[in-house]
Amino acid sequence: MRYIKTCTLLTLLLCSNLFSKPLPIEYFSKDVEFTNVKISPKGTYLSVKTKKEGKDVLAIIHRKTMKLKHAIHFDASAQVGSYYWANDERVVFTKEYLKGWFDHPVSYGEILAVNADGSKQVYLMGYKGNLQTGTNIKKGQAINAWGEVLDPLPENEKSILLSVQPWNKKESHIDVYKVDIYSGKRRKVTRAPTKMARYLTDHQGNVRLATSTSDYIDYNLYTRDIEKGEWKYLEEFDGDFSEFEPIAFNDVGDAIYGTASIKGEPLALYKVNLKTGATELVSQNKRVSPSNVWINEITRSIFAVEYESGYPSYEFVDKTSVLAKRLKGLLKALPDHQVRIVSNSLDEKLQVVWAGSDRNAGDYYLYDANVNKLKYLFSKRQWLDPEKMAEVRPVSYQTRDGIQIDGYITLPENKSDKNLPLVVLPHGGPHGPRDWWRFNPETQFLANQGIAVLQVNFRGSGGYGELFESSGHQKWGADIQYDIIDGVKYLIDTGVADKNNICIMGASFGGYSALQSSILEPDMFKCTIGVVGIYDLEMMFTEGDIQETYSGTSYLKRVLGESEEQLIAFSPSKNIDKLKAPVLIVHGGEDKRAPIEQAEALINALEEHNHPFEYLELESEGHGFYKQEHRALYYKKVIDFLKKHLTI
Repeated sequence: MRYIKTCTLLTLLLCSNLFSKPLPIEYFSKDVEFTNVKISPKGTYLSVKTKKEGKDVLAIIHRKTMKLKHAIHFDASAQVGSYYWANDERVVFTKEYLKGWFDHPVSYGEILAVNADGSKQVYLMGYKGNLQTGTNIKKGQAINAWGEVLDPLPENEKSILLSVQPWNKKESHIDVYKVDIYSGKRRKVTRAPTKMARYLTDHQGNVRLATSTSDYIDYNLYTRDIEKGEWKYLEEFDGDFSEFEPIAFNDVGDAIYGTASIKGEPLALYKVNLKTGATELVSQNKRVSPSNVWINEITRSIFAVEYESGYPSYEFVDKTSVLAKRLKGLLKALPDHQVRIVSNSLDEKLQVVWAGSDRNAGDYYLYDANVNKLKYLFSKRQWLDPEKMAEVRPVSYQTRDGIQIDGYITLPENKSDKNLPLVVLPHGGPHGPRDWWRFNPETQFLANQGIAVLQVNFRGSGGYGELFESSGHQKWGADIQYDIIDGVKYLIDTGVADKNNICIMGASFGGYSALQSSILEPDMFKCTIGVVGIYDLEMMFTEGDIQETYSGTSYLKRVLGESEEQLIAFSPSKNIDKLKAPVLIVHGGEDKRAPIEQAEALINALEEHNHPFEYLELESEGHGFYKQEHRALYYKKVIDFLKKHLTI
């Protein structure tokens, strides 16, 4: 629902001027302030991740006084990663590192633990272990492996379960260890009978299930006898499933719930009987896969499934669950918002609640069932007024070959929804990611400048099933781009977009699409912006981190094909003669995914054809811009370029 502001006739001009003035760029480029809020098991503390000098730190806050108890942070390039409350006084957390050439922080599997007051810090898992000296951190035995919390065991105040994968083998057996969170001592619990297994614990924290696949098509299930510790292959499991992912056990422990597909349709939630292998459909949306299957972190029971076809929706699979009833009430209390229960106390009386929307980056609340009250805690971007942000509206249209495509249009506030200047913003990937109805700082920045933004879940996007995703394979330079172009035509035909006032921009694959769509439809776009993009498809087989592994090369062959003729035809840098729109190129100097050679190939081709372009290189950035000062510079360059070519 759109927020409607009214002005009296006498103040109309003043009101119009007030709302038409764009907000400072820094309002959109700066880091989020608070995220990942949790409550300790007995409700004594709240914890929240925030930023200090551009790095994530973890703040521990006394719930009743809201005073800081302790802050966990690291020196140099290290920061706090994921974290869990192991008991009411102790936190387990991972350590990760900011590396400019990656598009996300890098983890080496290190896991630590510390008390809420900062005392008794222990290095539980990692390659440093007891080999490191000169520090007061107590250390467990060093191990060259990636550690991951499998189960924080909320009912056990001294131990957690970790899954551990050795460094020296990319496809190895993964072990499970029970680790003492005070001493760091660990005991091996089990090893699955197959490589690269994924484990699932039951409601009592026992390792009961392992799944594996060699091709991501056929999946094998193994069950474990708790007393004997032996694994058994479940021959009765229905092999018709693909993309099977186990989620949780049922209360009795004789069945599991998991998401799966049968014939390439969107994933659905199924129940699998562990004795007979029989399957039962529990929840399904025929358009999209679940975006979340919500589990009570204390009881480990599923209570709801969330789908996002257009606006978010919820199906409550356990209507008797305390959290299901609570979420229903919260949705009524926070209308027009996506609502999630993100943390829960042991007695289920206290919950941390996140609520966000297209206009609201997200607020955190504490719900107290003892008094039936919702208390505001933190906001991700408290400096932005949701009522001054833009609406994001779902759209759906038919392509030239009859495929239904979904997307989103962000509409500038206080402007008529007719004949708007438009920026098309294809997402990256292209396979796996998709766009959603939610707050996006980049689209909101553009809308705040008076520009509508179109996002398209073109064929090949994730979230719509394997058939839809694979339909984009080897179609990067053609059908995927036609889906995007047909979306623009839809907005022109419906009168939303001004056909003479359109640009296209994107990052990663979105940068590729910005150039390729402009080549296929040269008269549609007044300008094009490629950010950390791919512009030479043949080069993907020789440069960048994807081609460095066998699986990466196999992926490229599958999604791009090996036809030299098609790779050239689909490469923007090889087809500049068909391009009319002026170009802005933005790239990270340390990008390993789309290396700087990609930008250089495009620049060389543009120079050979005397084609107008501008270039911004952020030397210390990788496949994405993580320093807020660099994002501000990027946004400034983008809006200055757009203003040269669009009438805003």
